[in-house]
Amino acid sequence: MIDPRPFDSLGAFKTNWLDAKHHFSFGHYTDPERMGVGALRVWNDDTIEPGTGFDPHPHRDMEIITYVRKGAITHQDALGNEGRTQAGDVQVMSAGTGIVHAEYNRESERTQIFQIWITPDSTDYEPRWDTRSFPKGDRAGELVVLASGRSQDEGALKINQNAAVLGATLVSGQSVTHRLDKDRKAYLVPAMGQVTVNGIAINARDGVAIFDESEIVITATETAEIVLVDVP
Repeated sequence: MIDPRPFDSLGAFKTNWLDAKHHFSFGHYTDPERMGVGALRVWNDDTIEPGTGFDPHPHRDMEIITYVRKGAITHQDALGNEGRTQAGDVQVMSAGTGIVHAEYNRESERTQIFQIWITPDSTDYEPRWDTRSFPKGDRAGELVVLASGRSQDEGALKINQNAAVLGATLVSGQSVTHRLDKDRKAYLVPAMGQVTVNGIAINARDGVAIFDESEIVITATETAEIVLVDVP
């Protein structure tokens, strides 16, 4: 089943510094039909104004993956970690038994991110943070694993779940194929551009939930950048 979630149908929250769209129930937005896909619980599409951001706040028992679409995000946490993740790159924070962190846009332009939350496979992990550069050229025409808890995914940022976050850049007419094992699910969002997913048109920043499909064929109808999450 291919279940498109048009951008205009997403939950919304807006302040003078944050413009957020919620693919799943989050904060003040509640939709019992959109509570997540498998272990994927949150997918937020955030635009953050320059010189602003999320002040220190706590998390626990969640794998939080940040994919930077434009600009950069600066992370700080109570463990002493601090780092800047720029467009196209990814950071992972395993909240584990508890962590307090902040995320700021220290840039002179708006920062746009996907924030993806995946429930871990246990609740006793130590909190940690990491970031890594994933050059877009390496993702040209193929899906590259960015974050994963699967044993076969060497070189990816580690998460504490048998799940994977993948990315690809495609030119018009180019296709990639992703196989889904039995009982697994996927969620895909084009960060930019338009694609078809098993023949169904998906626009930039739309979401698409994928169930009971053994193979996903993603074809760009214009230059596109996609992010795909494969979860139990």
